[in-house]
This record gives sequence, structure tokens and C-alpha cells, in this order.
Amino acid sequence: MTLTELSRVIEQVSREKGIDRDQVIEAVEQAVLSAARRNLPPSIRLEAKYNPEIGEVELFRTLTVVERVKDPEAEISLQEARQKYDEEAQLGDELLEKLDQRHSRIAAQAARQNLQQRLRDAERALIYNEFKNRKGEITQWGTVQRFERRDMIVNLGRTEAILPEKEQIPRERYRQGDRIRAYILDVEMSPSRGPRIVLSRTHPGFLIKLFEHEAPEIHQGIVEIKGAAREPGVRAKIAVVSKDPDVDPVGACVGPRGTRVQAVVQELRGEKIDIVPWSPDAAEFVCRALAPAKVSRIIIDDEERKMEIVVPDDQLSLAIGRKGQNVRLASRLTGFDLTVKSESEVAKEQQDARLSLMQLRGVNEALADQLYEGGIRGLNELAAANVEDLAEAAELSFDQARSLIEAARRLLQSTSETAEGPSEVAVNEGRNDSFPMEQSGPALTKVVEDGQRS
Repeated sequence: MTLTELSRVIEQVSREKGIDRDQVIEAVEQAVLSAARRNLPPSIRLEAKYNPEIGEVELFRTLTVVERVKDPEAEISLQEARQKYDEEAQLGDELLEKLDQRHSRIAAQAARQNLQQRLRDAERALIYNEFKNRKGEITQWGTVQRFERRDMIVNLGRTEAILPEKEQIPRERYRQGDRIRAYILDVEMSPSRGPRIVLSRTHPGFLIKLFEHEAPEIHQGIVEIKGAAREPGVRAKIAVVSKDPDVDPVGACVGPRGTRVQAVVQELRGEKIDIVPWSPDAAEFVCRALAPAKVSRIIIDDEERKMEIVVPDDQLSLAIGRKGQNVRLASRLTGFDLTVKSESEVAKEQQDARLSLMQLRGVNEALADQLYEGGIRGLNELAAANVEDLAEAAELSFDQARSLIEAARRLLQSTSETAEGPSEVAVNEGRNDSFPMEQSGPALTKVVEDGQRS
């Protein structure tokens, strides 16, 4: 490289690649240094420094001041050091000696390939640092560059990104040259191939970011999206809440004449979107998430994060949705494992459980219903229950709970053995005074009657 050529290369690379000029100069210095080390003795300690005044990289070797020189390539005597370089030099000092410029020019010529690699590394690092901070955002419009098997390679301008097949919306078709937007799912750095940017059009975050872009109230923080659940290309649900009582969160997402939500639906190729008002009350939130189905009753198990949803018989298919889609999305949105049952199905289960539990002497219909509401669905569950849990769930005393559990275990044991005579625990003969009902504590389950809002 000539004087003007090296200076021009530095300026051109800095401008075209967007790499800081100091980084380019550092890469040039390191490339020249690596090339020089291949042509000079290994004992020489070298330094390279770009001189902007002459437009060249100058090479220096480090010499240690010693009393007696053993290695002329790395050491210098005290007397010579004071004569040539520094009159105040002391033993142990390190001095820089500029090498003949011929070494620098030879090294610069040999450094071309190494320099290109270092500049590529600098450009990759620059791109990685830019995109790693954009993880969770939507890309600007990119262009479909090519297809590798079923994965899509998207040109984002300065770099390429990959949209894997599993992150593409089903039945969505693109051709080479089409414009596309996507969610930045992940950014990785490979030592050999540089940054790898992974995109997604199926992630719930893509839906959230699209609404942030369309609704100023969300971008300004007035309306918050609490969660989203998707079955890409088919249907989605988002939960929204307003921090301003004068702002309707659902209306903010829908927009004037539905323009905002329609823009999102169009971007997602017709994916239907349910906008659900969020509620801090879990039961009410689930009722809203299952809309338009009406809910009769909900039984909540907070510890297991489960809910049993009871709906009128004519609302069962509406609550479940096509192929279970509605209840599945509602479950993901609310974070509860939801089981939907019809009123007639629950009535039959309750009657079966009542008949099973009433086999125990002294368990009348009211106590059987109390146990059922506490989560006991039959003798087997009663026998396997824990005394403390049963007492709390069914609002019984410890003595009542213990007696019921022991009676259930004896009855199950007796029915599993060969009948040789009357069992010690007789089938209910109408006595109902053995287990008086007492209210001894809060239930583990919460029953919400008519919790649905239209």
C-alpha cells in the first residue's frame, strides 16, 4: 500500500462500512503487526502505530536497558541507550526503537488479507452490537433474499437474518423480492460466521409490537398489554388494561372504525384477534377471556393454577371453540389450566360422587355435597386425602376429616376382599348424625356463581 492508498482505504472503509475510524486504524495496525512478526525474529517485541501525518504504519521494537546485553534484538546496554535515545535512561527501562520504514512497507503489503479479515470481524461486531439491543423489537421493512430449504433469508440492509420455517405463519407465502416485517427473536454471535439474527412472525411479541405501533395510547404507556396468546394465522387473544379511567383500552386497540385492529389483522394475513379487558380478579379475567361464551360457575385451585369452568349446555361448544381453540387460547392468556364442563356433565359427576360418598355411614347428601365442593369426587379421593388438606378444603374439623378418611379406607379395603360376612362399615342406612357439619376454616377452592359479564 502506498501512502495515499492506505489513508484512502481507512477513510473509505470507515465511511462505507459504518465502522469507527479508530477501529479501522486499530485493525490496520494489528494486521501490519501480524505480518511483520512473520518476517522478523520471534524474540523482537514489536509495536505498530499509524502515523496520520505521513499516512503510514510505523513499526517499533521494544528494547530493555540492561547492564550486559545477551539478546541484541531485545536488549540494549545502558551506555548505548544514553548515547542514542535518552541521557537519563536507567537499568530496566524500556525504549522504543523505530525500525526501517522498509519493514513497515513490506508488512503493509503482506497485511492485506489479514486486514480484510479484521475489518470483517469489526463489521460483524458492529452489527451484532446493534441488533442485540433490538431483540424483542420489529425490524424495518426487509426484503426476501432467498430460501434455504424451507427457511427464509431476509435482507435487512447491512446484514441478513433468518426466518425459520417454524417461525413462519402457516399458509403464508412469500416470493423472492417481497417486502416483509418480523419480530427479532434472537441474536447470536458465531466466531466463524458472525452475527445470526433469528426472526419470527408467530411469536406473541410480534402481535404486541404491532399494536404498540398502531395505537399511540399503548406507545405512550396509557394502555398496557398484559399478555397475548396466538394460534398463528388463525386466532389470537390479547389482554389490555388502561391506566387512565377515561381511556377505553379495548377502544384504543380497535381504533376509529376498527382501523387499528384491521391494520394488525392485515399484517397477520387475516388472523382473528379477540381483545380482552384484563382484570386483577382471576375468575373474572377467565370469564372475559372465554367470551362470548357465558360462564355459570368457576372452581379455582390457586396452588395448582387450575380452574374448572362450568357453562350452560348450549354454551359448551362456544366456550371450547373449534378444535378447543377458544379455551386453549384463554388458558395461555390467563396462565391457568382450564377445564370446561357443561352443567349437565357437572350435575352427573356430582350425583355420582354423592352416591359414592354416601356409602359411608353418617354421610348424608349435604355432607357429600360439602366434600364435593372441597374437591373430593369419590371414595378413592377421600381415602387418599390428607387430614389437614381435607379439613381446610371441606371446612371440617380435624377429627371429622380423620374419621371420614379412615372410614373410606376401611370401606375400600373391605370391598376389595372376598366377602365373608357383613363389613364393619355398613352402607348408609339413613343415619346422618355421625359427622355433624361444622364451618372450621376457609375452603381451598373458590366458587364463583354467575361470574360471567356480558
